[in-house]
Amino acid sequence: MRRKPRIPPSPLPQRAGVDPVRIRLPQGGGWATVREHLVERLAAGDGVIDAMLGDGLIVGADGRPVRPDTAYVPGMFVWFHRDLPDEERVPFAVEVVHRDEHIVVADKPHFLATTPRGSHVTETVLARLRRDLGIPALGAAHRLDRLTAGLVLFTVRPEERGAYQTLFRDRLVRKEYEAVAPYSPGLEPPRTVRSRIVKERGVLAAREVEGEPNAESRIELLEHRSGLGRYRLVPRTGQTHQLRLHMSASGAPILGDPLYPVVTGPVPVGDFRRPLQLLARALEFTDPVTGHAHRFTSGRVLGAWSAPDEWAQ
Repeated sequence: MRRKPRIPPSPLPQRAGVDPVRIRLPQGGGWATVREHLVERLAAGDGVIDAMLGDGLIVGADGRPVRPDTAYVPGMFVWFHRDLPDEERVPFAVEVVHRDEHIVVADKPHFLATTPRGSHVTETVLARLRRDLGIPALGAAHRLDRLTAGLVLFTVRPEERGAYQTLFRDRLVRKEYEAVAPYSPGLEPPRTVRSRIVKERGVLAAREVEGEPNAESRIELLEHRSGLGRYRLVPRTGQTHQLRLHMSASGAPILGDPLYPVVTGPVPVGDFRRPLQLLARALEFTDPVTGHAHRFTSGRVLGAWSAPDEWAQ
């Protein structure tokens, strides 16, 4: 069995809580220099890579700048900082529910991404917590959709991250969600929904198809009034958009959902008026490092239930 290459520590510090980009040069390919490979791989535009090399912004494991004529060596690592996008600030705070020497549990607001991805880089929970708590090594054990609010687990020590991620992979974390949706009498008894969900790259919405179920959700109506229901949702699996799709298919699409049952497009940047009424309310698990039994709950409330008239406007 081929051993996984050891990844050296980054020679560059974080910038605004965001890690530098790390690239490992692959085997083969016929490139004579590092420059040739980066120009072909990154497709950054005419002159961009040359300008970065000229300014010493691309470095090797020893922290020294890569020169334009540096020979290509398979397996070599290089680092650089990408230009940070000019992001719209999400005007809601991240609340820290729990912090110890191993984990941080954050209560994230709607509209804030969990980790840097795409156009959301510095305006993420991870980047904010790294800056605010002074923990550069902080990492996410799992993720929540940007539009969903609630609890997210982060790890303090990189060497322990795998143990916490395994909890989620092996379904050893009990997750409870809360949602506000139209009242559906058919959901008054607790209902278990099972289906097969597929999510295609580049397509906004997931969909249900025929076949062996890969998604299971328990839906329970907690209370209802004025045509709205407050629901407890317990996912047994973790497919993309699973709860949103299962609620919609059950006749109670979650309020504020731009994808289900009808795709109306992504939420415009800077539009914080009608958040998706879905909240990751609770996380419960046995700590794989300390052995402690944890149960954490979110202190947030869903606006469509607490102030329906204000939310509707």
